[in-house]
Amino acid sequence: MYQWLHECCHLISRLTDHSSLLPKSCKIYASAGAGFDWVDTKRLAQSGIIYCNAAAACTESVADAAIWLILSTFRGFSWSALAARSLDVEKFKDANKNIAAVTHNPNGSSLAIIGLGRIGYRIAQKAHQSFEMRILYNDIRQMPQEIEKSIDATFYEKLDDMLAVADCVLVATPFGGDKVLKAASFKSMKKGSRLVNIARGKLIDEEALVKALESKHLESAGLDVHYDEPKVHPKLAAMKNVELLSHTAGASVESHIGFERLGMENILSFFETGKAVTPVNMHLLNQSKL
Repeated sequence: MYQWLHECCHLISRLTDHSSLLPKSCKIYASAGAGFDWVDTKRLAQSGIIYCNAAAACTESVADAAIWLILSTFRGFSWSALAARSLDVEKFKDANKNIAAVTHNPNGSSLAIIGLGRIGYRIAQKAHQSFEMRILYNDIRQMPQEIEKSIDATFYEKLDDMLAVADCVLVATPFGGDKVLKAASFKSMKKGSRLVNIARGKLIDEEALVKALESKHLESAGLDVHYDEPKVHPKLAAMKNVELLSHTAGASVESHIGFERLGMENILSFFETGKAVTPVNMHLLNQSKL
C-alpha cells in the first residue's frame, strides 16, 4: 500500500507544470518536499485539487542550519574556515590575528525573522533559549499572545520598521512571486547588521545584497539558497564575510524520511477523513468555490 502511494506521489509530481493534464478524478496532490514555489497552487485549486507539502518534516534540520548561519555571520566562521583550508600560512595568520577585532557574540543581539511560521518559530526558540537573542518578527498577521510570550517576541507590522533596528535579519517566508528584500530594503537595514536566508533565493535582490556588503552597510551574510540556483553569485562566493551553503539546510536522513512519510499521511488522511494533514491551498480552493 505504502509503495503504491509513494509511486503515485512521484507520478503526480512529474505533472507539476502541466496541471491541465491531471485527470479530473485527482483530488489531492501530495508533495514529499518543503517548498511550493515550483507549483501553481492556484491552478490546482481551480481544478478542485488540494495541494499539500511536507515542510514540517525538515523543521529541525533547517532550524539547525539557520543557527549555524547566524553564528557564522556574527563570528566570521567562513573567514576562519577558508583561511585554514587554504593551507596558506599568511591567510591563517591573518584570520588568527584579526577576526577577534571584528566579530561578536550573538548573545543579547536582536534576531528579526521575516515569516514566523513553523520553521521561523523553531529558529526563534533555539536562538532565544540558547543565545538569549531578542526576537523580532514581521508576518502577514500577528501571532497569538502565547506564541509571542514563549519566545519573548515583538511583532512589527511594517517590515522597514523592523529592518531599521535588527542586528540580524532572517528570511523564513515562502516565496509568493516577488522579492521581499529589494534595494530599498537594504538601505532601511541597520548599518552593520547581518542577513541570513534559509527560505528561497528569489526572495532577495542579490545584486542589491552584493552592493550592501561591498559598501559595508551590511556586516555579513549567510545564504543557504541563491537567486539563480544552482549558480552562485561569484561576488558573494569571493567574500570571506559571507557563508554559503548549497541549499542543504533541510537535507538530512530524518528530513527525507519525514518528507515521504508526511506525503503518504496526507493521502491516507484525505481518503480516510476527507481532510489532508498539511494542505497549502485550502484558502484558494474555498475561494474557487464561491
